[in-house]
Amino acid sequence: MPSGATEVNSKVYTVCGRSACQDSLNYTHGENTTESKLKLVEVNYENYDDLIDLKVEESQKNFVASNMYSLAEAYAVVASKGYAMPFGIYLEDKPIGFLMIGYYPDLEYTQKAFGDDEEIPDYVPSSYQVWHFMIGQDYQGKGYGKEAFRLTLEYIKTKPCGEAEYCWLSYKPENEVARKLYRSFGFEEKDLPKGWDEIPAVLKL
Repeated sequence: MPSGATEVNSKVYTVCGRSACQDSLNYTHGENTTESKLKLVEVNYENYDDLIDLKVEESQKNFVASNMYSLAEAYAVVASKGYAMPFGIYLEDKPIGFLMIGYYPDLEYTQKAFGDDEEIPDYVPSSYQVWHFMIGQDYQGKGYGKEAFRLTLEYIKTKPCGEAEYCWLSYKPENEVARKLYRSFGFEEKDLPKGWDEIPAVLKL
C-alpha cells in the first residue's frame, strides 16, 4: 500500500445500526506524524469504561458533553434506527480520546432527527457530522488532537454509511481552540441557525 494510504476493515459496523456502515476496528493513516500511530477503535464492552473515564480540563467542560452522555445519546439514536458511530481514539493500545460521528442521508431523516424546534441548514441533509470530539486532559498539548482529527476526516471521506456532500460540526462561540483547529482543516463558519447555541462550520467533501 502506498505511503499515506488508509486502511479500513470493511465489516459491518454494528454500533451504527445500519448495514451500509463500515466497521473500523483499527483505522490508521500512513502519514500520522506521532511517534506511534493513532487509530480509531470501535466502542465495545471491553473499552467503554476506559473511554467514560477520560475527562477534559475543568475549563473545557462547558464546551463538550461527557463521554458517558454521548454514549447514551448514541444508544438512543441507534435504537431509533438512526446513525451514530462512536470510537475511542487510541495511541498504540491506550485510549486517549473519544469521537462520535453522525450521518444525515436525506431531508426526511434529518427532519426526524432535528424535530420542529431547530432550523435545518441546507448543508445538513446529505452530510456527516463530527458530533463529539475530545482528547483526555492528560494527553492534550502533544499534537494528538490535530492528528486524531485528521484521521477522523480521512475516515469520513471513505463515506462509511453512504454518500454525502458535506461534513459539519459546531462549537461554542467562545471556544477559540476548537475554532482554530477546525479552520486549519478548511471548515468555514456559517450563520447561527434558529434554535442553535453553537456556531456551525462546514467542509465540502
